[in-house]
Amino acid sequence: MKFLGRRSLGRLATLGVASALMASVAAGPLRAAPPADTFVMAKDISDIITLDPAEVFEFSGGEMIAQIYDRLMWFEPDDMSKLVCGVCESYEISDDGKTIAFTMREGMTFESGNPVTADDVVYSLRRVVKLNKTPSFIITQFGWTPENVDELVRVEDGKAVVEITEEFSPALVLNALSAGVASIVDMKTVEENATDGDMGYAWLKNNSAGSGPFSLQTWKANELVSMTANETFRSGAPGVKRAIVRHVAEPAAQRLMIEKGDIDLARDLTPDMVAALESDSSVKVQTDAKAALIYMAGNQDHEILGNPKVMEAIRYLVDYKGMADSFLKGQFKVHQAAWPGGMWAGYTETPYALDVEKAKALLAEAGYPDGFEIQMDTLNQSPYPEIAQAVQATLSMAGIKASITTAEGKTLWPMYRARKHALILAQWSPDYVDPHSNLDAFAHNPDNSLEAKLTGVLAWRNAWMDEAMNEMVVNARNEGDVDAREQQYFDIQKKLMEEGPYAILFQQTEQAVMRAEVEGFVSGPTFDLIYYRTVTK
Repeated sequence: MKFLGRRSLGRLATLGVASALMASVAAGPLRAAPPADTFVMAKDISDIITLDPAEVFEFSGGEMIAQIYDRLMWFEPDDMSKLVCGVCESYEISDDGKTIAFTMREGMTFESGNPVTADDVVYSLRRVVKLNKTPSFIITQFGWTPENVDELVRVEDGKAVVEITEEFSPALVLNALSAGVASIVDMKTVEENATDGDMGYAWLKNNSAGSGPFSLQTWKANELVSMTANETFRSGAPGVKRAIVRHVAEPAAQRLMIEKGDIDLARDLTPDMVAALESDSSVKVQTDAKAALIYMAGNQDHEILGNPKVMEAIRYLVDYKGMADSFLKGQFKVHQAAWPGGMWAGYTETPYALDVEKAKALLAEAGYPDGFEIQMDTLNQSPYPEIAQAVQATLSMAGIKASITTAEGKTLWPMYRARKHALILAQWSPDYVDPHSNLDAFAHNPDNSLEAKLTGVLAWRNAWMDEAMNEMVVNARNEGDVDAREQQYFDIQKKLMEEGPYAILFQQTEQAVMRAEVEGFVSGPTFDLIYYRTVTK
């Protein structure tokens, strides 16, 4: 059980609601509408491994910490095209672009009641670098290491100062500081709960120390996440007093619950379920364009997949349009580049289509005229098994016999990060709103050794390293001219599409089904630009 701490009375009240919900899971579907002051959502959250913002690198975990923590930089729900300050009031960039000084907002407090200070900002960023968990690369790319971060990230004259040693565009740095890994934690509370100098690592997996619109009450793996509102949040109190996310893996169960009014919102219904509910006046469908991509990747350490002609053949053995026009209709569109369409520098060419004869010719050139056997891993939640089965069928047309294994995210992602896959069908969403976020992951691998453990880098996970591509990514990252930088990103995406170890398939369009009385649910383009605080009933 989570430690009750200072807010024991409020926590017990929320735990009472949570306990009732957990009992209902065992007993069967709920038969009562959620209270008017409580927002209850059904979603598959089996991928949550931790709720420590220094470690979270999963879709559902990222969504949860976005409700609990404020960040150094942020996008507000009323205008997600404009990057603004989060816990800071303003910032100043030095003439050489290498140093940024952040002035803090006055009067902000953490859930503990402690004030949010520049020291908390500095501690939070240093903590990420020193713990060196999967998402740390988002800020260590600035040249920060455990050895130098205390010098480069510091407090000066009451301001949080960060110094960049690499030739980064300041705009890119600010965008990166809006990522979940730049969430600001309560230094005093975290250190009070530290064990053997771990900077609160063990404690923050299941507890919160934030200043966001909600505070964590309970996380029970594969059951629920329960949060209570922060009435003093800097943008005003949330529209509901509690937010509860129930783990419901089956879309059919989610449909039944939303139809009966047992939940306020269902996140994982299949397209046919959504279509069937469109005539139901008690619910409504909200459609949001997302930046999430579905892709296949081949481990280049694999004897067969390491042949570039094999991966090229696989790109011609996918019925992209057939899937997008049938069981994925309304929720995914064909997209084959590593940065999503609809965003700056989005490359929207789709040169690949199902072409079995071309694929067979490529396989013959690679030395596999009769095909081969391969293992394909993917998530166990819809639509991944369905996509995997469709791809399995088209691969077989060229003699490739794929065996499919499905798993929860908490099992699949650690395996993938350890390079223990052959062919994987997976998902990816930007960590911040700049093309460098995706292309640094898909294309840039400065050290392909196992010892490097660049687990947040997809190129490294797939043992793929291309020196020319590395140079292209670095040049685009540092380019100051906006038009030139955009063209460089177009070039990177085209080269990656043709030569990389990937077959990028789809870009997501999310359909959420909610009760008619629910208003204000905001689901932005990335997995962590999702806002519960705007919800009212």
